[in-house]
Amino acid sequence: MRTPEFWNHRGLISTLLLPLSGFYYLGSILRQKLASPTKVDVPVICIGNLTAGGSGKTPITLSLANTLQQMGKNPHIVSSGYGGSQEGPLRVLPSQHSAREVGDEPLMMALANSQTTPVWVSKKRIDGARAAIKEGANVILLDDGFQNPALQKDLSIIVVDNKIGFSNNRLIPSGPLRENITDGLKRADAIFIIKQPNETINPELADIFDGKDVSNITITPADKAIQAALKQKNIFAFAGIGYPQKFYNTLKDYSAQICGTKDFPDHHQYTESDLKQIMSLARRFDADAIFTTEKDFVKIPETYKDKISCLPIHAVWDNPQFINSILHKLIGNT
Repeated sequence: MRTPEFWNHRGLISTLLLPLSGFYYLGSILRQKLASPTKVDVPVICIGNLTAGGSGKTPITLSLANTLQQMGKNPHIVSSGYGGSQEGPLRVLPSQHSAREVGDEPLMMALANSQTTPVWVSKKRIDGARAAIKEGANVILLDDGFQNPALQKDLSIIVVDNKIGFSNNRLIPSGPLRENITDGLKRADAIFIIKQPNETINPELADIFDGKDVSNITITPADKAIQAALKQKNIFAFAGIGYPQKFYNTLKDYSAQICGTKDFPDHHQYTESDLKQIMSLARRFDADAIFTTEKDFVKIPETYKDKISCLPIHAVWDNPQFINSILHKLIGNT
């Protein structure tokens, strides 16, 4: 889906949808109250959010995997494989699986880290966790799943985008919230705020999270050569993520001149027609290069990959001691 524009403010459409949000709220409460979470034999760390649409969970998940490996652990990532056709549990193998089968985010994570951190997809997360444990996992990184009560979590992390925050602070469908903020924060052990370099923390978020364990994380390009190549170039950009403007702003932050953009729905599967349209628009805008996100790039047909570049990003902890401390408290002696 495309992120509705009316989620950004409390206008007429959002207000008219409030009765449906009431039903959604009731359903979310009942889901948590009536659940009987299953406990597995290894620690489960959930990286989730309170909103629909992207908040930056993927680079956080990969960074946590690297940190755990440095601690001598063998983490496996478990995802629902949203957008993929496979029920699972299935270990994602980039040489064998496509985004249509396993979902774009699991495939992207497997491409980035499959040699050291196995990635599993499973519509039933408990089955994915058990499959990972059977193959040697001694820590489960649960990608998303904060609202899913089936699997008991030992550490629950909420990721929030500093600029977007919670938009109009209303529940689906009136706004982007998957659950009431207060209810979600009661179950959260830590908050990670994603921001751009030199960006100050949104004071509204600072007030909401007052008293909670909060860490700020800066998202930066992982490849400095690509970063240098962006400087002062006319870039045509496209993205199929929850908030495409986040990607365009990142390109601008690294001195790219955005000559044109094209938005697609989140998790969009690209067709030949889409790619021809993108090429045509890039020519029309006299672009020096075409850029997209890593998540979108894994869905580009091979015949077009030499014409399109992606911008790999990674998470940089403003306070690395914070995450090391909470991980050691959870699993340091296990």
